[in-house]
Amino acid sequence: MSEYHTQTVTELSAMLQAGKVSSVELTQYFLNRIKDNDEQLNSFITVCEDQALAQARAADERLKAGDAPLLTGVPIAHKDIFCTEGVKTSCASKMLDNFISPYDATVVKNMQDAGVVMLGKTNMDEFAMGSSNETSYYGVVKNPWNLKAVPGGSSGGSAAAVGARLVPAATGTDTGGSIRQPAAFCGITGLKPTYGRVSRFGMIAFASSLDQAGPMGQSASDCALLLNAMAGFDEKDSTSIEKDVPDYSADLNKPLNGLRIGLPKEYFNTEQGGMAAGVEAAIKTALDQYKAMGAELIDIELPNSNLSVPVYYVVAPAECSANLSRFDGVRYGYRCENPKDLNDLYTRSRGEGFGSEVQSRIMVGAYALSSGYYDAYYLKAQQLRHLISDDFKKAYEKVDVIMAPATPDTAFNIGEKTDDPISMYLSDIFTIAVNLAGIPAMSIPVGFADNASGENMPVGMQIMGNYFEEAKLLNVAHQYQLKTDWHKQLPEAFQ
Repeated sequence: MSEYHTQTVTELSAMLQAGKVSSVELTQYFLNRIKDNDEQLNSFITVCEDQALAQARAADERLKAGDAPLLTGVPIAHKDIFCTEGVKTSCASKMLDNFISPYDATVVKNMQDAGVVMLGKTNMDEFAMGSSNETSYYGVVKNPWNLKAVPGGSSGGSAAAVGARLVPAATGTDTGGSIRQPAAFCGITGLKPTYGRVSRFGMIAFASSLDQAGPMGQSASDCALLLNAMAGFDEKDSTSIEKDVPDYSADLNKPLNGLRIGLPKEYFNTEQGGMAAGVEAAIKTALDQYKAMGAELIDIELPNSNLSVPVYYVVAPAECSANLSRFDGVRYGYRCENPKDLNDLYTRSRGEGFGSEVQSRIMVGAYALSSGYYDAYYLKAQQLRHLISDDFKKAYEKVDVIMAPATPDTAFNIGEKTDDPISMYLSDIFTIAVNLAGIPAMSIPVGFADNASGENMPVGMQIMGNYFEEAKLLNVAHQYQLKTDWHKQLPEAFQ
């Protein structure tokens, strides 16, 4: 077969296990696709050709032995926020442009133990701060469906690489929607697990109480396989939850008869700047499909969800200002040239090493945590965060899952919102509440709609679940994908 890129992880795994293709052949095929196509997209920061082929050879030996895990030999990419031993881990920042990690993040190690092959590290918004992948030190990532459009952020490199099928799957992280929003923009499937389900050890922190790693792939069944490998308790991560990991692939084929789907009125209120018309039409068509499969649609309320954006933009910058204080030019990372004294070293190293968006959020966070303002801003935001979380808890007493758009509109064009930070921040308006509450959620492709410039772009629908109910979300998504083929669509330029 010469078109491995059209196959899902699930299909490639079966082919590897059956000996129909070798991992070396598969790895070289995707390395060639990256080499031939990524100049258009800029989705990779680092490509690890020699290391990937060495891992592929080891995977083939493991497959021959006959006891290899299901993901053995499958090539994937990691977002460049995960530490990878001996490979540059930059977080798409000048600050870490020279940083070679001495150890692997737990997510990376878990995936290695599962036998995957790492093709490289994907581009992202600097320190995961952004909604469009325009803040990277290594340049803007482009959307494979339209090279004039953004892929979303901050996991835009991973989303673009999977969307163009340069890789079968990739890891991402989600602090306020950074897996789901780019998944929606690029027409792929992305899952943000329950906070604490996947270890954060070795994942460079942005906002510690919000960040969570998750899988990005073509389909729900792919994400289930990847989450099986990624999830689990990690004693090296104090936020990790000690809870057994189920087989996320086991219940994919459960029927949806009687499934109660909650539709929050706040997300469907077009008078308050909700969905674009084309997005709304695609979402309603998807909901009709769920009704045809036996699900019940129930109107619900999440009354405090309108507070999500202001709460997030106090909590996240506050935590980022604390987390990024370690980058001072002393221990590792970028250091300015010829500092006059210690103060000059700190000031210029941080001023030159961080981009403007990162500097802006550090300043906002430092202000919110400063004496005299902590109670007025940070404490108040945390109190409101509890109200947002309580809304979801009450909703799940009445429904099994909640469905809503992943984004208000389809992917906007590069440069369209760079001078309008409020508009940029509002592109995450439907995803942020999930992170504040810590619940799992995913985005699946459900159609296409025109963006503001008239280009036809993918639409993503968000499925939200109760704590640790990732298996239910994956089942709900998989059943939809058995009936539709939106997740199989491939951009014309990358076929």
